[in-house]
Amino acid sequence: MKKLLLGSALALSSVAGTAYADGHSVSACLITKTDTNPFFVKMKEGATAKAEELGITLKSYAGKVDGDHETQVQAIETCIADGAKGILLTASDTSSITTSVQQARDAGLLVIALDTPLEPIDAADATFATDNFLAGELIGKWAAGQLGDAAADAKIAMLDLAISQPSVGVLRDQGFMTGFGIDIKDPNKWGDEDDPRIVGHDVTAGNEEGGRRAMENLLAKDPFINVVYTINEPAAAGAYEALKSIGRENDVLIVSVDGGCPGVQNVADGVIGATSQQYPLLMASLGVEAIAAWAKDGTKPENTPGKSFFDTGVSLVTDQPVDGVDSISVAEGTDRCWG
Repeated sequence: MKKLLLGSALALSSVAGTAYADGHSVSACLITKTDTNPFFVKMKEGATAKAEELGITLKSYAGKVDGDHETQVQAIETCIADGAKGILLTASDTSSITTSVQQARDAGLLVIALDTPLEPIDAADATFATDNFLAGELIGKWAAGQLGDAAADAKIAMLDLAISQPSVGVLRDQGFMTGFGIDIKDPNKWGDEDDPRIVGHDVTAGNEEGGRRAMENLLAKDPFINVVYTINEPAAAGAYEALKSIGRENDVLIVSVDGGCPGVQNVADGVIGATSQQYPLLMASLGVEAIAAWAKDGTKPENTPGKSFFDTGVSLVTDQPVDGVDSISVAEGTDRCWG
């Protein structure tokens, strides 16, 4: 197969209409974890706009909640049956979905993982994603820098994604701990560390209600928590509400990942201290372009040099910069949010 190296300003030659040499129109599928999380709403926006530009029919599917694996399996089966040329997938269960992904690839579909690498990562034809470990590492370094000497005695709550530990959740969690200076033991899972600063882990399903519940559970374990890592900004918003209910919203440092417009506003408002900004609209639009190239002449995307995926970038957003940690301001984060 031919290969195509995608750059940040990737541009494919325009696809003429919707038909190719075989006379069939081109269709693609976008399968996200949910259709309510703003991150995936923006991803769908990017995919839809690019599909319209290239004359591709896009069908979108989503799980009922984050972690709804079975609905995603059914969506892949539907895409195969409908004769789609490719699938863009943010998997809820990154290991169990690989059987269905292989069925799609065997049927001639290009499968691109967005945001969340499959396990193993080469189960998909390509992955367009944030460097999620780096995203976690940035907020970990920033939090440690903010605390200074007090980092040695921190009490940290880890608000993760799901018990199944999908790759995106593991990478961010382990990146945060590494940045903070914690021995992560096995980098392929969370929860095996023995650093006394970790109060505990709880799962949030990546939403506000889950974040509130997880924060309450960990506060019951140790009411003196002073650092909160969250898998994403909806979980961070829920954690903040739990802290606010006991009058501790101003003395706990919350860090997160996503960099969506609501999340950046929460940084401006002091709800979140810093967040690592991702670019889901870019992920999705590049993914549609890659499917167009695959349908046209069998071209496959290549990885970013030195990495096992195509890196769509990450930036730390805060108005309280820390020496030695690259960051952008809230104003710049607002201009760039989820572009």
